[in-house]
Amino acid sequence: MVVSCEEVWREVSNYLEGELEPGLRGAMEEHIRGCKRCTAVLEGTRNVVELYGDERMLEVPLGFSQRLHERLDENMPAYMPPSRRSLLGWMVAAAAAVLVVGSLEVIRSVSRGSEMRSEQAQIGTGVPPDMLVIVSEDGKLFHVAGCTFIHEKAKLQTISAAEASRLGYSPCVRCMKKYLADA
Repeated sequence: MVVSCEEVWREVSNYLEGELEPGLRGAMEEHIRGCKRCTAVLEGTRNVVELYGDERMLEVPLGFSQRLHERLDENMPAYMPPSRRSLLGWMVAAAAAVLVVGSLEVIRSVSRGSEMRSEQAQIGTGVPPDMLVIVSEDGKLFHVAGCTFIHEKAKLQTISAAEASRLGYSPCVRCMKKYLADA
């Protein structure tokens, strides 16, 4: 059995824990003997496992954290000059303002209630209520027979315009234009 470097990397922890079938373990050992990269991966993984398992490695002397932060502050340059910091502050403030204004606009548009914003969303008040219209089961519009803009032609039904309006359908502005202009 021959294994690739990727297979060794994928199975290295199982190898270290002794949880491989003998054939795969032998193939990995043979590969590792001849591959410097996989030998390094194996040794590195073994070191990490040993260090992580050593309880002494997690203990740090009292005050170490504070001293580390002081040392880093001494040796690290400021990440951004003051002019860039103030620019970043202004950009954050501008983004927040845009979010607030956008939210207010959404609330205002929702609170308008029955005010229609789209030509497609007009109520069919000028359409004769007893007129027979075509609706699609999955659509939102009602049409006159023969309208070229009818979708889902396999699921059509004929009902009155009053019933279509009651069910939430709106008139098609293309084929019902003369009725909508009078409304």
